[in-house]
Amino acid sequence: MDFYFPDSQDQIEPTYDFIAEERSPFRVRQRDDHYAHEIHRKPVYSGILVSKSIIDGVGGAGRYTAAQRNRLYRLGVREFFRLEGRAGRSLKSMGDCGAFSYAAQPAPPFTPDDVIDFYEGCGFDQGIAIDHVIFGYRAEADTDGGAEEAWIERQALNVKLAEAFFERWRARGCQFEPVGVAHGWSPRSYSDSVARLQDLGYRRIALGGMVPLKTLQIIECLEAIDEVRDVETSFHLLGVTRTENVTSFASYGVASFDSTSPFRQAFKDDKDNYYWKGRTYTALRIPQVEGNIKLAARIRAGQIDQREANRLEQRALQAVRAYDQDRASIFSALSALRAYDELQGRKDLTERYRETLEDRPWKRCRCGVCTSAGVEVILFRGTERNKRRGFHNLFVFNQRLQGHLGPPRRRASPVASA
Repeated sequence: MDFYFPDSQDQIEPTYDFIAEERSPFRVRQRDDHYAHEIHRKPVYSGILVSKSIIDGVGGAGRYTAAQRNRLYRLGVREFFRLEGRAGRSLKSMGDCGAFSYAAQPAPPFTPDDVIDFYEGCGFDQGIAIDHVIFGYRAEADTDGGAEEAWIERQALNVKLAEAFFERWRARGCQFEPVGVAHGWSPRSYSDSVARLQDLGYRRIALGGMVPLKTLQIIECLEAIDEVRDVETSFHLLGVTRTENVTSFASYGVASFDSTSPFRQAFKDDKDNYYWKGRTYTALRIPQVEGNIKLAARIRAGQIDQREANRLEQRALQAVRAYDQDRASIFSALSALRAYDELQGRKDLTERYRETLEDRPWKRCRCGVCTSAGVEVILFRGTERNKRRGFHNLFVFNQRLQGHLGPPRRRASPVASA
């Protein structure tokens, strides 16, 4: 089971100074900053997923600067993202269109040749056909025929686009593997889409629009798809992360999936920020006064004294670091954290903080992030710390994934089998 990590320009500066809160003045981001696969000793994902909409933009500029975009096209995906990794471990690359970025439009803004130019120009291993997201799921439509007309129209458009994409891929003699995209609103509609894509010649098919579905609904769809699946066809789940179900997914031909959830939980979730064995921990919230938009607004409004805010911020940092070094009690750390939270009007997280501080998971973790950043990884504070915690989560997520998959099976030797 391959796990692809979607690119969103997520890197960290390995020499970042946590005490001074400073980056190197000589830093060049693309040259010096590290991706997650460069931080850990072993790969934490099988490859990366890169969207054309992020690189080139849709109706405006993408997330990449012109210089970054030109560099990617000049060097290719392997060199740009340094996918050879450590110890000769080569990572895979998959390209897609970024359908959610243009989902509100009546049709995708790209032509098959636009997308193929992107995949071929960057040297991707696999390229996903142009698709258009179907918003809605209603399993009952398989029996009562209650599918919305917009869903039916988009499914027909997806098949038409997939056919044009495959024909151009074959005519141009492309090197990447073409991946069709099946969309639906019910188990049968998904299986119908897969059957049509197989008839076109696709042997690798991504299943889109399943992120909001419950696990049982995904299983129902996979069961229906399995009835029409050719033995050589394999599937990719777009945006679905359910490690506890990977063996079940694999039994229906799912060979890969992608998701940013482990990474984004580090700084988007209210409480589950730091992954650990069998559980999660809440990160200690010590935001920078100058970088906190809400706090800065209250300071400008005269509701909070800036000097007091700075004092409580530094007190919290010092107390947590002192506790980490066994130079202060857990009570002093919790007291300092609570004082800074109260200033910001934040709810009481003392008991969650207590669990985090008592267990000190960052001291037990041997990943490349925790061994280098130490206690800083557990602080909810600025992009350098938050992204490091996200990279740590990818490490633990990969361990969970491999644990559910179990050890790789070994083929019997010819002598043994005889």
